[in-house]
Amino acid sequence: MAPTNPRITRGLDLEFPQSLAVYPTYPEAQRTVDHLADRGFPVQNCMIVGTDLKQVERITGRLTTGRVATLGAVSGIWLGLFVGLILAMFGEGSVLALLISTALIGALFGVIWALLGYATTRGQRDFSSVSAVVATKYEVLVEHKHRARALELLAELPGALPNPFA
Repeated sequence: MAPTNPRITRGLDLEFPQSLAVYPTYPEAQRTVDHLADRGFPVQNCMIVGTDLKQVERITGRLTTGRVATLGAVSGIWLGLFVGLILAMFGEGSVLALLISTALIGALFGVIWALLGYATTRGQRDFSSVSAVVATKYEVLVEHKHRARALELLAELPGALPNPFA
């Protein structure tokens, strides 16, 4: 396993962390840490770790040439308006004419670039989607020297899972 970059993990380290509980959802793990915080436990000695990561992709629709062109035009209009606003701040003349012309030019370029990008896929991906990486389990870890006290406090919480191996 490759060594981790210490700059990335700074502030995320615990000294000899041990498992306190494992939950199927983040709100359950958060509820455990909140319970500990409400009881005066030093929660800076805890961390919630999402494990068993999976990528989920939700298909949002079918892509057609017309839809790609429309989405490209809308994107180009926004970019054109942004450029037009910047030019209007430093230029002279009709602001409205400048905004309309940059929006139209942006729409044209947006359509061209979107259609070129769509054509390069050659039908390999004729759908739009959104994706996210999600965890299937959330483990609450605590520094070893605070684990016994955390278990005592966690025993007071109804529905808590103090044994991660149960």
